[in-house]
Amino acid sequence: MSHSTTPAGAVQLYIDGVRSGDVAALEAAFHPDARMFGALGGQRVDVPIADLIGMAAAQPADVDGTFEANVRSLEEHGDIAVAIVDERNFWGSVHFTDVLSLARFDEGWKIVSKAFTHTGGTPPGA
Repeated sequence: MSHSTTPAGAVQLYIDGVRSGDVAALEAAFHPDARMFGALGGQRVDVPIADLIGMAAAQPADVDGTFEANVRSLEEHGDIAVAIVDERNFWGSVHFTDVLSLARFDEGWKIVSKAFTHTGGTPPGA
């Protein structure tokens, strides 16, 4: 699938992509100019989305079958949308809440930014 016709579809591409490290799904979910902002283990992780895609490919979220992602809310307002996603057991042990901002382009809905907060658990190797 090269584009998503709904905001929910783009969010699902993101979830599926981080779960398995699926680069094609993540590239379909995000606008190429998107960025990610957040902090983990006291370190800021403010990076171009290509860095997130590389991290997901190298270390998928679902390392042990326990990863869960639930869309807490999704609001659409014309050509923009915002989704709140709760992720549990990312890398087996870490919990995040994501705020995904989306916009509708000619080619479909794309995530234009991801802001996240670490809500629990200890990252592997920390």
